[in-house]
Amino acid sequence: MTRQRDVADTPRPAGYYHLARAVLYREYLIFVRYPANAIGGIVISLFFFGVLFYGGQMVAGQALTDSIEGIIVGYFLWTLSVGAYSSISNDIASEVQWGTLERHVMTPFGFAPVALLKGVAKIVRTFIISTIILAVMIVITGTTLALNVLTIVVIATLSIVSVLGLGLAAGGVTVLYKQIGNWLNLLQFGFIVLISAPAFDLGWMRFLPLAHGSALLQRAMIDGTRLWEFTPLESGLLVGVAAGYLLLGYAVFQYATRRARRLGVLGDY
Repeated sequence: MTRQRDVADTPRPAGYYHLARAVLYREYLIFVRYPANAIGGIVISLFFFGVLFYGGQMVAGQALTDSIEGIIVGYFLWTLSVGAYSSISNDIASEVQWGTLERHVMTPFGFAPVALLKGVAKIVRTFIISTIILAVMIVITGTTLALNVLTIVVIATLSIVSVLGLGLAAGGVTVLYKQIGNWLNLLQFGFIVLISAPAFDLGWMRFLPLAHGSALLQRAMIDGTRLWEFTPLESGLLVGVAAGYLLLGYAVFQYATRRARRLGVLGDY
């Protein structure tokens, strides 16, 4: 009986499943315990869209109305991409300021997997918030979009995975140089150019983050194109760009954090 109790009380090593569950639960607690911040993010996003929509109507009139579907889809993808990008970089910057970054480094999983899973957890939260914003935008403008959930989720997820790779790279640079917030904020506005790329001839830009995904998402939500109706080349390029930038960002993150350790500046601020 005693032996059985000892076996039951013996701590078992945690796996990646337990890590993912803990990170998702942490994100849920932050969302629940600080609702004012979450609601504030939604209000600010809708405020900027309202300025864009109503201000554009006064300036451009019918020209804006004719392109409102593309603006809504682009804004929806922009809110997702900003959340995916800033999820890691901003979180690491906060951990550095709080002095709790070393806890992530000392975990048996390694720093990079923990940072990556925290980014994924924030993407889940961002998806929920962006979906609410999308619904309000549709109601405000009275626009009708093709909302095939499977197609939208797959394309949007693969589109912002490449941005998550950029966020990993930015997080690594944050660990190394600490204060780079102005550069990180500048890159967020660059997403607008990438999302707007389908309005022009994509060319080589389809290999950049968001550009090709934005083009496919426009076709899915405006023209009603389903996931299986895209050509294998289009789908393969979307997956390839997502995987390529994620791996590149992961490599940059690993290099930057290892260099910070060698220089002894990992926990400095």
